[in-house]
Amino acid sequence: MTAETSQTLDRGLRVLKLLADTDHGLTVTELSSKLGVNRTVVYRLLATLEQHALVRRDLGGRARVGLGVLRLGRQVYPLVREAALPALRSLAEDIGATAHLTLVDGAEALAVAVVEPTWTDYHVAYRAGFRHPLDRGAAGKAILAARQPSAADPGYTLTHGELEAGASGAAAPLVGVTGVEGSVGVVMLADSVPERVGPRVMEAAREVAEALR
Repeated sequence: MTAETSQTLDRGLRVLKLLADTDHGLTVTELSSKLGVNRTVVYRLLATLEQHALVRRDLGGRARVGLGVLRLGRQVYPLVREAALPALRSLAEDIGATAHLTLVDGAEALAVAVVEPTWTDYHVAYRAGFRHPLDRGAAGKAILAARQPSAADPGYTLTHGELEAGASGAAAPLVGVTGVEGSVGVVMLADSVPERVGPRVMEAAREVAEALR
């Protein structure tokens, strides 16, 4: 801690991070141990976070992340979208296919930014807000591939006809971006994805990751 930072705020943020990393919640005693502070401090932190709906406590006294975090999270999408647009525009124009940024939203993949090429006679209509299961389509499968313990360099994923008949997709995950899980990809009307598309999608994913760091 430095003179310019707040110890109380730091502890509150650490509480949220600890709760976000567990599915079953944490007790006051567990939080006290992990934070290295006494239980009274933890009670005060939880009471303050509860007032803002950032934390909730169940009947057993275990603290969990509250629904207020979702309201904060929704404001992240416009910021992420703005940061990703230059790389997506370049990708769409270069490949001549619809480019998209997809983020994890619960058990689904959510397209938060879409850019269509300007020079092609036709392209796949793919809209921001489109959702699909993570285990279907290149965007979701690329994210799942990056979750594997052995995925130091997950590369790119290719699919055909999984979300739309006659359409092929290529996607690469965002790597090294704290708090953001997603992928960058393209979708095109083709029986297969041209060889150069996969590496180009990976390049765009790296550019977006850099913009988000």
